[in-house]
Amino acid sequence: MCQDCGCSITHDHHDHSFKTNPQLNDKKTLSVIHKILSKNDLEAQHNRGHFNQHQVTAFNIMSSPGSGKTTLLEHLGLHSTLKYAVIEGDLETSRDADRLIAKGISAYQIQTGSACHLDAFMVHSALHHIKLDELDICFVENVGNLVCPASYDVGTHKNIVLLSVPEGDDKIEKYPVMFRKADVVVITKTDLLPYFDFDIEHAKSALYKLNPHVELITLSVKEAETFTPLVNWLATAHDDNLTATIQGA
Repeated sequence: MCQDCGCSITHDHHDHSFKTNPQLNDKKTLSVIHKILSKNDLEAQHNRGHFNQHQVTAFNIMSSPGSGKTTLLEHLGLHSTLKYAVIEGDLETSRDADRLIAKGISAYQIQTGSACHLDAFMVHSALHHIKLDELDICFVENVGNLVCPASYDVGTHKNIVLLSVPEGDDKIEKYPVMFRKADVVVITKTDLLPYFDFDIEHAKSALYKLNPHVELITLSVKEAETFTPLVNWLATAHDDNLTATIQGA
């Protein structure tokens, strides 16, 4: 699908041996990918500096499609006093941004076309449409994908990864890169636990093996009290970032 993260380099569908793709071991291919990521990282540093200049803490929200990213952001304002905006990423349509705007939340939609993730350049262009001076925090809701977004620093300060109960507790072990990059993992749709074979303890064990320092939060938008741990985590992350920004100024 994507032309710059390597996922467009696929094996021959007629080869059922499932060998490693030789292009991913090619020095020229790897050199191109490295150059792209290096340029992206420089732009990400620029974005972070822009957020810091306005004393805004930014969070990259990643997950598979349908895990509840937009729904969580729709409801967060009912439980937190932090002022926030959202940069939305999807291949097509502005539906998610429209949903947030309808709730009175400032949002800007990025349509990536064929790209299966946001990159720092896309986020930088969106920053010109967000009034950072009016915010405490800013969310970048990445394209729904448990693979490619984890490889791209978009210039945020923290990574939030969502995993919904209907997806199953095996996704942590099957998609380890995403969960290693997480600062907090939010298990969503926990009101559905009685109806799915999702083992919270198994998920917790698998997560801590990959990422011993990650925070784990369980949440259902239908249960207001479950927002408290996430709201507290966001507030602490924002306070810590403000302190670091002031000390580094």
